[in-house]
Amino acid sequence: MKFRKTFLCSLLTAHCSLLIALCSLFIFNFSLFISCTTFSHVEGPAASPEAVSVQWTPLQVPGLDYFAGKVSRPRIEFYALRVDLGAANLRIVAAPGGLGKINRAWRIVSTRVSSFVRDYGLIAGINALPFAPSSDIEGEPRINVGLVIADGITFSPPHNSFDALVFYKDGHAAIAAQSEIKDLDSIENAVGGFYRILEHGELAPRVLNMSDSAGAKHPRHPRSAAGISPDNKFLYLIVIDGRQIKSIGSTEAETALLLKALGATEAINFDGGGSSALAIRYPDGQIRVVNSPIHGNIPGRERAVAGCLGIGNR
Repeated sequence: MKFRKTFLCSLLTAHCSLLIALCSLFIFNFSLFISCTTFSHVEGPAASPEAVSVQWTPLQVPGLDYFAGKVSRPRIEFYALRVDLGAANLRIVAAPGGLGKINRAWRIVSTRVSSFVRDYGLIAGINALPFAPSSDIEGEPRINVGLVIADGITFSPPHNSFDALVFYKDGHAAIAAQSEIKDLDSIENAVGGFYRILEHGELAPRVLNMSDSAGAKHPRHPRSAAGISPDNKFLYLIVIDGRQIKSIGSTEAETALLLKALGATEAINFDGGGSSALAIRYPDGQIRVVNSPIHGNIPGRERAVAGCLGIGNR
């Protein structure tokens, strides 16, 4: 009888230990699930771009936050990063694209944003300036249309018709007309884009009067863009999905209003359409594009672009 009681007590203790272990494993897996799916959760919808209420989620490093939201009128989904430009642990990384040998000569070649994040060991990355030609094939020759400066080295000269996002060696950031940038030696990193869309917290004058080549007012596309806070403390990066049922794309005005809602007073429109992509390195080390790129009008197909902008650890 005594042996039986001892045996039952031992069996009960073993079962309790197993139950505790299973509960611990469940809690661990649930926490891992939450950490890996946070990036894909989309808040909202807000009634309009200017009505967006932002709730930033910290990423795996201090100084970098993430927010995904949606708007009901128009029907759009967007994904954004907030970067503390004063964070000692973070660095801005610009690149003209990939580098590859073609006919025994080193050339700038096409790369996907996800590959850019992987190859440079970054936390996140976004496409930036326009380029030619366009395809989803990596390793092809690419020509950047506008300024690219990486670590003080100029890889592509200014395009006088467009603007640029500039990070100076003294630590401040600005959006400037490429035609007015004269002292390239004072710049640490820079990527061109198309045009300024937000100026002193208001829509840029050009945005208020724009139309496409067919004369249609305020054309709607997938968008990539960047903004700067009024105190020069934060950089904002945003990608807006488009040409899809769930998200029809935004105008430049709507893009500017979204960046204003995020906290920016100055903003620039990057290359968009099928090029728009925002890639993030998840806590498990995997790199994923958080939005839905649409190269060739195929949802989920990522384009091979050229110039990119990224955020990395120092």
